[in-house]
Amino acid sequence: MEIARDEQVELCRKGDKNAYFEVYERYAKPMLNSSMRILNNIADAEDMVQEAFIDAFNNLESFTYKSSFEAWLRRIVINKSISLLRKRKISWADIDLSKSIADETAKVNEEDFEFDVFRVKAAIKELPENYRVIFNLFVIDELKQEEIAALLNISHNNVRTIFHRAKKKVLDILNANSNEQ
Repeated sequence: MEIARDEQVELCRKGDKNAYFEVYERYAKPMLNSSMRILNNIADAEDMVQEAFIDAFNNLESFTYKSSFEAWLRRIVINKSISLLRKRKISWADIDLSKSIADETAKVNEEDFEFDVFRVKAAIKELPENYRVIFNLFVIDELKQEEIAALLNISHNNVRTIFHRAKKKVLDILNANSNEQ
């Protein structure tokens, strides 16, 4: 009989070493993927995931089931990954906010993104770091733009503008690569 995820977390709270291992095995890969989308460096991503699990396991008493354990853990991973970027002095505010957001959104339509997954992933990797992080947090990790703004300590308008520019740049890269073939 398989134990429900909540039961695994409860066993961890009681110090069950096998439960720690099972929780780690269940979530390590998706957490590594989230960190990799932000950091784009496997060694750094692995470090952030390890630190996130340590923090999560040491602070299980603060996990209150307001969200799934996976969502709570993902938030820890994302915060740690973004903190590492901050230490590297990544600039989030490199945009000209005088340009209308309506102009940005009019240039890119959702149906323009009908490309295969591997080509899209490759195009995302070509984005400047700040564009890639915001694009991934919004599209892949499905955070709200307001949440991203709070995580990165920037304005919602800044997040929205960077996201639309990133989306346009991904499309430009995909179209350029299509023309080369």
